[in-house]
Amino acid sequence: MSGVTIFDGILDDAAVFPPGLKPLAQAIVDHPKHRASAYGELVGPLVLAAPALAGLGAHVGADVGGPLDLAVTVPGGPAQLPDALARAADLPVRLAGFEVAVPAELSVPEFFAALGSAGAVPVYVEVPRDSRRAEVIAACAATGRAAKFRTGGVEAGLYPDEAELAGAIAAVVAAGVPFKATAGLHHALRNTDPATGFEQHGFLNVLVATAAARDGARPDQLVALLADRHGERVARRVSETDPGVRESFRSFGTCSILEPVRELVDLGLMPGPGPAAGPRSS
Repeated sequence: MSGVTIFDGILDDAAVFPPGLKPLAQAIVDHPKHRASAYGELVGPLVLAAPALAGLGAHVGADVGGPLDLAVTVPGGPAQLPDALARAADLPVRLAGFEVAVPAELSVPEFFAALGSAGAVPVYVEVPRDSRRAEVIAACAATGRAAKFRTGGVEAGLYPDEAELAGAIAAVVAAGVPFKATAGLHHALRNTDPATGFEQHGFLNVLVATAAARDGARPDQLVALLADRHGERVARRVSETDPGVRESFRSFGTCSILEPVRELVDLGLMPGPGPAAGPRSS
């Protein structure tokens, strides 16, 4: 990954998803502004759900500065892929990837066979948090698909604990499967949300734990790295981490682009001053 910094493209712009819920029209205006900003190298594609493509044409015009890079979530499974591809073909967009959930009614082999309808678009398979995990990760490795892990949500039970997430990271690294994360990574460091009391993973903790897994760390060591709330210590580990870790941990979805940028500045991992983050929106 010569010439790539450790944070390039790490922020998937998920502004329209909870808890941000930014209106689509505003997200489309704001996204190219983020990409053109001083922190623009950190910003990846705009993330939209497949059903949103139906109304996207009313909002996308020449003022977005060229084709809009999109990552499209496919909550209904592979059956939604042909329609999503057809709609995207009629829009000024570039498909950076599909993020596809595994429907309960499909076996793992059936699901992966159906992903052929994605064509040449990269696919991130949302790995279920159940007994199918090992089979799904093995199938990703066998077919060249990437993985996607949910790391939180609107309920406490949607947050995997440190041991579960450590096991997932260790499994994909061992299998040579790259992954992205979504939901719940609201801050750079492991934290307890003051409003909800939810225990939330930090995106820098995930980064250093992934790097450690690539170096052969034990599961208990990964758990400790995911649990670390000490900003200076975590920042030092990040500053010493090879950018090659991004071959494994590709990106994470965030409904606020500005907040993670500000936290990286505050931790001394990016030059400041950073942008004003404004009210909490993630």
